Amino acid sequence: MTTPAESNRPAAGPSGSKPTGPVSSGSSGGNSIKRFYGHGIPGVDLSKLAGKLIVIEGADGSGRTTLIDILKPWLEGHGHAVTTFGIKRSTLVGQELELAKQGNTLGKITMGLFYATDFADQLEHVVVPALRAGFVVLADRYIYTLMARELVRGVEPEWLTNLYHIALIPDSVFYLSVSPQILLERNFAKNPTLDYWESGMDIGLHDNVFDSFIIYQKRMRQQFLKMKDVYGFQVINANRPIWVVAKDLQQRVASLMNIPL
Repeated sequence: MTTPAESNRPAAGPSGSKPTGPVSSGSSGGNSIKRFYGHGIPGVDLSKLAGKLIVIEGADGSGRTTLIDILKPWLEGHGHAVTTFGIKRSTLVGQELELAKQGNTLGKITMGLFYATDFADQLEHVVVPALRAGFVVLADRYIYTLMARELVRGVEPEWLTNLYHIALIPDSVFYLSVSPQILLERNFAKNPTLDYWESGMDIGLHDNVFDSFIIYQKRMRQQFLKMKDVYGFQVINANRPIWVVAKDLQQRVASLMNIPL
């Protein structure tokens, strides 16, 4: 098995360790057969998944959702059918997960299992059918955010490896890197309060929510940068104005999709 970034040595599993389950053959790039990180979803014929899976990763305030809103009509204008999916959008558990988080009492394992269920449901019922139909799927975050959150909270990497071996390997992953201080300013521009979970208040980093936010976002950013080489992330400087970042991202996606600029 090979990662998108490394074609000549075994791929790491979702947490950076080698996969423990059976692995589908092929390659995730170009017109090659897609692959799962591990055992995947039973009964899926990977050779039939003709679409592209493009992941946009980044913290709240990185411009992630805005950029997807720009990419979608741009790709459609170039003749590509496009759909999107993201965290907490599952019809199975998305609403229940949001309600559970409001109590600020979820344990790290329970929260991880909630998110994994949300992801698995959408992978099976949204992502795979769209790829089978030849769509471009734009992911507003993927398993990497879920893994980074759990790793920061001290969850064992091996547990995460087994949990997310069902995931498809994307065709491209773009990580929007933003300094924690700029994230703080952007989040305050949208909302007068900081999110409890995105500030890491559940893990006791600091009594002050502002300081906790900075510490937590630094740790999240460190986890993403550690993942960069393992998963072949393309890191984009998202400290810049959104229109500059959008142009940069479009150029990279154009290269993947063979769109002339």
